[in-house]
Amino acid sequence: MPEQTKKNGDGGIGAALAGFVSNNQDLGPIVRHAFETGKPDALFHNLRGIAKSKEVEIEELCRLHYEEFILAVDELRGVLVDADELKGVLSGENLRLQEVASALLRKLDELLESYAANKNLGEALATLKICLQVTSLCQVSNMNIAEGKFHTALKTLELIEKDYLQNIPLKLLKKVIEKKIPMMRLYIEKKVSAEFNEWLVYIRKFAMVIGQASIRQATLDRQKDEGMCAWQMEAEECSRVGFNEHAYALDVEYIDEESTLEFDLTPVYRAHNIHTCLGLGERFREYYCSNRLMQLNLDMQISTAQPFLESHQHFLAQVAGFFIVEDRVLRTAEGLLSESQLETMWEASISKVTSILEEQFTRMDAANHHLLVKDYVSLLGATMKKYGYQATSLLEVLEKNKDKYHELLVSDCRKQIQGVFAKESYERMVIEKEHEYNTNVATLQLEPIHVVPVLPYVAPFSSSVPGSCRIVRSFIEDLVSYLSYGVMVNSYDVVKRYLDKLLIEVLNDCLLKLIHSGSLETAQLVQIAGNIAILEQSCDTFLWHAAQLCGLPKRLLEKPHSGLTARAVLKASQNAAFNGLITSTNSKIDEFMLLLTSINWTAEETPEHANDYMNEVLIYLDMVVSTAQPVLPREALFKVVSGALSHISDSIVTVLLSDRVKKFSVNAVVGIDIDLRLLEEFAEDRFHSTGLSDLRNETSFKDCLVEIRQLTNLLLSNKPESFMNAVIREKNYDSLDHKKVTIICDKFRDAPDSLFGSLSSRNMVQNARKKSLDVLKRRLKDFS
Repeated sequence: MPEQTKKNGDGGIGAALAGFVSNNQDLGPIVRHAFETGKPDALFHNLRGIAKSKEVEIEELCRLHYEEFILAVDELRGVLVDADELKGVLSGENLRLQEVASALLRKLDELLESYAANKNLGEALATLKICLQVTSLCQVSNMNIAEGKFHTALKTLELIEKDYLQNIPLKLLKKVIEKKIPMMRLYIEKKVSAEFNEWLVYIRKFAMVIGQASIRQATLDRQKDEGMCAWQMEAEECSRVGFNEHAYALDVEYIDEESTLEFDLTPVYRAHNIHTCLGLGERFREYYCSNRLMQLNLDMQISTAQPFLESHQHFLAQVAGFFIVEDRVLRTAEGLLSESQLETMWEASISKVTSILEEQFTRMDAANHHLLVKDYVSLLGATMKKYGYQATSLLEVLEKNKDKYHELLVSDCRKQIQGVFAKESYERMVIEKEHEYNTNVATLQLEPIHVVPVLPYVAPFSSSVPGSCRIVRSFIEDLVSYLSYGVMVNSYDVVKRYLDKLLIEVLNDCLLKLIHSGSLETAQLVQIAGNIAILEQSCDTFLWHAAQLCGLPKRLLEKPHSGLTARAVLKASQNAAFNGLITSTNSKIDEFMLLLTSINWTAEETPEHANDYMNEVLIYLDMVVSTAQPVLPREALFKVVSGALSHISDSIVTVLLSDRVKKFSVNAVVGIDIDLRLLEEFAEDRFHSTGLSDLRNETSFKDCLVEIRQLTNLLLSNKPESFMNAVIREKNYDSLDHKKVTIICDKFRDAPDSLFGSLSSRNMVQNARKKSLDVLKRRLKDFS
């Protein structure tokens, strides 16, 4: 039973395997199945059986076709025999043909050789002709290169290459020429490139010279313009007065051709042209722009080892020279540089220059440094504008730094003015030489008369006035110079505003500090007040000087409200000086009036001479008048002296009212009367000798003493009770106050308190005066 099962299993595998083989299918699944089921032996047995059955089929097939193969071989052997026979026939025919045609072939060879020789000779002649032409052109090209005629040489090489190179029959010559033409072109390119590189070195060094020459020319042009403006203003002023026959004369000095500095651009033109001929024009343009841009970047680097003030001219001249050269290249070397490229370089450069200037301006701490750099920057702007470049940003930088420059300039002027005042002697200048007068008076227009006076000349001002005027005029000139040729067209209003600021905040403040310092003597205050008067009058001169520098016609200054505010401020300071002078004078008088306390107010004898204090007062007043008269205006002199006299009167009255005088006698009043007479005599004399009487004032110097005079007259009057009469009081005692009279009369003793006072010869008169005085005292008490 097991064997039967095995056989059935093997039979199933064999049938399946036979089916797969007959259908040419893949046996893989059967093989895999046999190994999976553990029956590989059955698989091998069936495969061997199939192989044996196939061998039997092959043997049957060979047996079937063997006879046909034998027949084919026999037929092939018959064909070989026929072929050998045909070959023998053909060989015989060939031998017979060669024997007949051999003579003809020899003649044909000779003819062909003749034709070949003739052809070779023709080709040789053509070759020699072409080679001769090519070598001639090569020789011409070598000569052109040797003579530096690179453009002609390139044209010759181009002719060889286009018309002859492809026709050269000699390969070796053609090969040599093909090799040499690029080498010659490369040599020419290197040659012109070397010349161009040398030009780059040359032009960078020479650019500064070009820039300096152009800026120098701009300076000359500016000077000519300024001269023409000055001439025009002078002619205009002359036309206001009358026609001047010389005002319209032709001045040939201003007819002059502009001088320019020439520079060589031949290497640039040659290099550009050669590279264009070589088809390398674009590369050369890039090379030119990159190298020039590199040079420009190097020019933009300022030296840190040298102060900018010393190097700014070289720096700016280098920039100017660079772009002047580029402008010439743009206009003459067609196609080498475009306007957009140049404009881009200029904008980048001017941006860098402005940033450098802004940085350097912030570091500068001196006004003159600002001015030096500004002048050269404005000249650079004028120079570049002439060549078509936009230089507005340069002027805008200067405009931005205008306030800082003014601050530095004001600071410098403040130091200079303080230095002038520190050296001030407060004494009138004594001018002994004509050039000193011209320097200190005429040039500064401090005197209305332009004729040199008799020397030595004692000026009404001290040395600080011409010193301050020179500083102010220098301030105006520097400020106008900074504002000139900038963004602002009319700089006069700005100069006027800054001038007002200088005069008010610097000069006037320094004067006020001196006035209020309290350390000045009377003579010094007198001189300061006189100086301020001169400075106040000089304001119009300063304004005219500024207008003249700004090119403003003089007629515009004659309009109302066109003056300086500083004039009114200086006028106020002059009043402050007058007040300080009055205060100082009164203080000094107070020192002398302290001697009043040493007077014997109850003297028994009538004095014959003035008191000591009055002598001191008169000496001092005489000094004040003699010092102030040639310096101060007459109104100011009147104000000072009248104030001093009024103060003397008030001081005497104050002493009589004070507790320091308990009582006083008629002899003391007589002494006061003597003092007053001397003082009144002095006042009248000085009032007329100083010319103050010509002013026709309502009051004179003597009127300033009216209170103490009326009081003295009242005390020495035989009928003092008449003071209570309104008509008499209004006529003779209108300056007296009832209260003051009451206090003073209480202290007054008509007769000295002595044992024998009643025995004097004047007893009757004194008794009557005493009675009248007693009546006055009673009535005053009743009145109060």
